[in-house]
Amino acid sequence: MSHADEYRKKRVTPEEAVRVVRSGDWVEYGQFALSAVVLDKALAARRDELLDVKIRATTRAIGIPETVKADPTTEHFAYHNVHFSGHDRKAHDQGLCWFIPILYHEVPRYYRENCEVDVAMMPVSPMDRNGYFNFSLSNSHSRAICDKAKTLIVEVNAGLPVCLGGREESVHVSEVDLIVESDWKVPELPSIAPSEVDRKIASLIVDELRNDCCIQLGIGGMPNAVGSMIAQSDLKNLGIHTEMFCDSMMEMALAGRVTGACKATDRGKIAYTFCLGSRDCYEFLDRNPMCASYPVDYTNDPFIISRNDNVIAINNCVEIDLFGQVCSESSGTRQISGTGGQVDFTYGAYRSKGGKAFLCMSSTFEKKGTAVSRIKPLLSEGAIVTDPRALVSYVVTEYGIVNLKGKSTWERAEALISIAHPDFRDELVREAERMGIWRRSNRANSSTATVVAFRR
Repeated sequence: MSHADEYRKKRVTPEEAVRVVRSGDWVEYGQFALSAVVLDKALAARRDELLDVKIRATTRAIGIPETVKADPTTEHFAYHNVHFSGHDRKAHDQGLCWFIPILYHEVPRYYRENCEVDVAMMPVSPMDRNGYFNFSLSNSHSRAICDKAKTLIVEVNAGLPVCLGGREESVHVSEVDLIVESDWKVPELPSIAPSEVDRKIASLIVDELRNDCCIQLGIGGMPNAVGSMIAQSDLKNLGIHTEMFCDSMMEMALAGRVTGACKATDRGKIAYTFCLGSRDCYEFLDRNPMCASYPVDYTNDPFIISRNDNVIAINNCVEIDLFGQVCSESSGTRQISGTGGQVDFTYGAYRSKGGKAFLCMSSTFEKKGTAVSRIKPLLSEGAIVTDPRALVSYVVTEYGIVNLKGKSTWERAEALISIAHPDFRDELVREAERMGIWRRSNRANSSTATVVAFRR
């Protein structure tokens, strides 16, 4: 039987495909920009026939699933997610989504060893002449899901780019049970204009960069500002090894800053595991031999990251306490995103020869019209520790950069207070004294605290 004949034999309507789902099943929806759409709608229509169907996804960018909207009781469909998008956060706030804690580079192993997948619904690009469907913008742990699934349905979308590997970027028609065709528009990540504080932090980081370094950028206005500044700089021969490919990385490549010539892994190529960005970004990746799509247990493995010299990891955080514990995923007990790859790249960059991992934040944020310090004596009640204090090295605010590696508790407190907003330094000194992590000889003092960049 030809590949085309096999395709036709397995092609069904969405309504026919979701008949395979049974009460109690674990159903996988996909990740990031690519998540089941027509299959989700068809499954939602079966609500009254099913109980306790457990749905799992990762950072669903296309919106709250129809199954979730159809069942506010969660008796029929229970939605789970390993890293929240804004839509997932909204569902969680309404009691309609449960969070799954992860270390991102371990996720493929979770699927192969720990997670049940009764039915996988995977968005893919159209089948090529060799019978392969490409995972497009979302490699990540797609292959691991397919390997574990008892029933594999692909949702084929002709509008998806083909993202070259790498490895584990595709699945063959012979491995697929059912094929459904769709034509939904791929969601684009809204452009986040960097604030003045973002630009200040970005300028401090760009000053730390050198020719030949290997870049990872997280999500948000500040990392985008870094990428844009790099694109406009005179830096040369940069590499990219990252989890997320984004628009500012495309800018860097189009400006000629990225060659990958000095990388030890994937020399001459941009290595990434998923993409969230604009239509232009998606078109840049389409069949681009400069770019290599890999599963996340490759891109985010700290030991693979560290094979490259001069790795620069740049990520946002929510708050940090005077002991150096970092929260990057919750506001108190409210889950707002996830651990993602921050731990992976913070560790991997430090292991890299000449590498640096920057955790960045504005010194304050507004809450009901009042400024609140992001540098706190202790993390907010219920805040999740994303990065343990021993892992953290460079911390950046608009007031400077400090390096916490090898420093005692009082040295850490002194360093962090030096980059806190001046309005909060006196209070932080008093709290440090109360907690026994302050010395009278400390350079920062109550009203004349000096910004000191502890970069050694």
